[in-house]
Amino acid sequence: MLPDRDAAEEAAEGVVSRFGLVEAEHPHLVRDALAGEDDAEDAQWLVVVEDPSGRLDAAALDEFAMEYEGWLERP
Repeated sequence: MLPDRDAAEEAAEGVVSRFGLVEAEHPHLVRDALAGEDDAEDAQWLVVVEDPSGRLDAAALDEFAMEYEGWLERP
């Protein structure tokens, strides 16, 4: 979860190289509007990384997200 689209786009690029993701694992961005807010300024952005095999370290992903003023959220 990241505070804005610019941070999310940078993080999406960075997570690929940092964690060695292959093409099929590349993240996608999702806008998450805050409840009751329609203004894009009030949106947070998710960088969705699917890891069905569980090979990515959650602590490392959380630390990575913090570099972009974000945090890790699990489903």
